[in-house]
Amino acid sequence: MPNPKTGTVTVDVVKALKEIKAGKVEFRVDKTGIVHAPVGKLSFEAGKLIENAASLISAVIKAKPSVAKGKYVKSATICSTMGPGVAVDTAPFSVKAAV
Repeated sequence: MPNPKTGTVTVDVVKALKEIKAGKVEFRVDKTGIVHAPVGKLSFEAGKLIENAASLISAVIKAKPSVAKGKYVKSATICSTMGPGVAVDTAPFSVKAAV
């Protein structure tokens, strides 16, 4: 649904279109703390999918509130829309965020 908070309802249509075409993706967290977000399409090259997934994980880690204690990202899984999930090691991203 269109929503002014997400930028899908705006008076600056040109800016909104540029952001969307540049690959702007917003992610949200559900009640259980799970982030659902797309990282690409089947037609993308493997390198681009890896880059997109790394950017998403880094953005989630950077969004960690300063009052949150302990390990912020406990696990990550990537899958196709209706396919099985594959676990992703998030340890390298945690080290980057800490530095």
